[in-house]
Order: sequence, then structure tokens, then C-alpha cells
Amino acid sequence: MRSRSLLSRWLQDYKFTSLDGIQPNTKYLGDASKANWVSSGQPQLYQGNVLLTLSETGESSSGTLLASTSYVWYGKISAQMKSSRGKGVVSAFILMSDVKDEIDFEFVGTDLTTAQSNFYFQGVPDYNNEKDLTVQSSTFDDFHTYELDWQPDQLTWSVDGSIMRTLKRSDTWNATTNQYHYPQTPARVELSLWPAGSTKNGQGTISWAGGLVDWSAQDVQKFGYYYAMFKDVNVQCYNPPQGANKTGSKSYVYNAKSGTNNSVAITDDNTVLKSLLGSGMNMDADYPHASASGTAATAAATSEVATVPGLTGAGPGTNGHPNNNGNDGTNQESGSAVSSAGGASSTGVGGFSQGTPAQSKSDASSPKERGLQNSLFAALIAVIGLLVL
Repeated sequence: MRSRSLLSRWLQDYKFTSLDGIQPNTKYLGDASKANWVSSGQPQLYQGNVLLTLSETGESSSGTLLASTSYVWYGKISAQMKSSRGKGVVSAFILMSDVKDEIDFEFVGTDLTTAQSNFYFQGVPDYNNEKDLTVQSSTFDDFHTYELDWQPDQLTWSVDGSIMRTLKRSDTWNATTNQYHYPQTPARVELSLWPAGSTKNGQGTISWAGGLVDWSAQDVQKFGYYYAMFKDVNVQCYNPPQGANKTGSKSYVYNAKSGTNNSVAITDDNTVLKSLLGSGMNMDADYPHASASGTAATAAATSEVATVPGLTGAGPGTNGHPNNNGNDGTNQESGSAVSSAGGASSTGVGGFSQGTPAQSKSDASSPKERGLQNSLFAALIAVIGLLVL
């Protein structure tokens, strides 16, 4: 897909003093001038913060996700937040690219003094990539600032101003694939709260999350939902990597199937879809027009309409419904699609995913099960955004 952006946005500080900059994923068509974040679930405003909610039923029964409408291709990104708490409940602040390069801070609700750091190259699970970082006070009771300093050759995770982990690109060489398994493609900022301890997930995921979600827990009884709280997200973009293919300033485009940094071009391609049926491969796709037969044509059209941009033909399942075959929906050909330099995700890359937990390798579930296959989270990777460059 394509996405448009403002070249001057080198530094952006997102304060959650209102929900005005958040647009539901059932409405967003790729114009990042109209929204800073795309949501699924039910974000709420509370005393100058945004709450991501998770309820047993209703709109946030699969959790809540905010995904930035702009992309970052290397930069310093921080979030001031409080995690949720409880068995099976996971809060996250991550970077996610269209080819599933990923950098994570994750918080399991049963361990309130630990932030889990993790990274993935094109969604490939590596059980050695996750490292626990100690937080000095409760991640639920106290605000902490979590920062990712992502550069072409080095990545650091910091908590409250202290560097807790450093990853060098040179240490990620994979002799089997002859590639650096290092996150290296334009990524969207994603904030989320989700039920890893759902009965729909495999036992490895449930165990990693501390067990099944307890719907009789204190927060649910008092408020009706679990919640994570975000006060501020700060994004400072770095220059594109040396030698980047730059012919414009509005959108990122993948011009090769490799999905590596040298396959990304910065262009002036358009990013706005004509309708929610559109994708980077067909941005002008529109709803079928009712024929003279009226009702029958309208009913047929409704049944074929995707609920979020670009979901048709991508992602787990169809139009927000999970797959029946257990496939996580990842399309390995997605590198050839147009992706945005500025925010639009590439076509064919499906499933909101936060990587693979350090689960038992004998877990019978798919390694990408945490992609929340049974929710609209799956659609966010197919939503269009803007270049934050």
C-alpha cells in the first residue's frame, strides 16, 4: 500500500488530552492529516490519559489497539504509560512494520516489576530474542517512560532514562539465510491491551500470560474492564538510512519481495483509499453499486464488504473473521506490494501481531497466534497511514 506524510514532522509529541486524534479503523482511509491514531476496541479518555480497555463482552472483548497513522524508519520513540494487571492480560508498546519487523516492550499482568523486551525480523520466531528488564516500581501503579532508540546499526531499550538493553545489528547475522535478522523496515507505533490468556489461544501463550483471564478480578468488578493507561507518546525521526532510494517525500514503497531495508523506496505515491475495500494493490476499489433489483444487490454487496481498509485478501480470515484453517494469514509475497513510506501498510500483510512469546516449543498453536486472529486487530496491518519522516 501507499501512504502520504509530511516531511517536516521530525518530532511529534502525542498528548492524549482528548480522543480527537483517534479514528476507528472502520472509518480511516489513509489520510493522516485527519487522524494521528487508528483504533480497534474501545479507547477511553481519563484525566488527560487514554485508557485501552479489555472487557469480557462488547466492543473491547478482544482488547484495544491504537496504531499510528504515520510510520517511522529509524528514530527514538518513547511512551509514558501504566500497564494493566491480572492473569492473562498483556499490555504492549511496540513498533510493527508491514513485513513484520517488530520491536517490543510487553507487560504481562502477573509480573508488575518486569518489562519484556523483544524483537523480530519479518515475524520469524526466535526464542532467544526476549529479555526481561527490571522496572524499579510497579508498572501498574506508577507511570514509567519506556524508550526505543532504533538506529540502522543499533537498537536500545530504556526504562526511565536508563539503557537496559542494547542490540547491535552485527550480532543478528543469520548464516542460514545470509541476512541480518534485524528490524529494518518502516514501522508503525502500536499501543495495545489484549487477552493473551483467552481460551482461544494455545496453552503456551496462556502460560506465558500467567494463565486464563480472570473476569472476576478487582478491576473488572469495579470498572467493568481491565485497562492500560497511556499519557504521552514521543516520536523523533532520524534521517533515512544511507543510500536510501528517495524519489519523493510522501510514501514508502516496497519494490522487491525481500522486504529488507534496501527494498524500501520513499516516493510521492498517493495513500488515500477510495473505500474500505481498497488496498495498496487496488486503491480505487469501491462498494458495489445497487442494481435495479435493489435489495438483493445491496444484501450481496454488504456481505462482501470489508470492515477495515485493505483487509480483503489479507490478514487472518476474511473481513474480520478468523481463518478456519488455522493459517495466521501472513502473505510471504507481501514484499512486492506497495507499502508506505509514510504509513500505509503493504498489501497482503495480515494480522496484528506482537511477535511470539517465549512459549514452549511444543505448543501446538501457531507461533503467530498472538496476532489476535479472532479480532479486528488483524486488520490494522492493512490500514493506511502516513510517513512520519
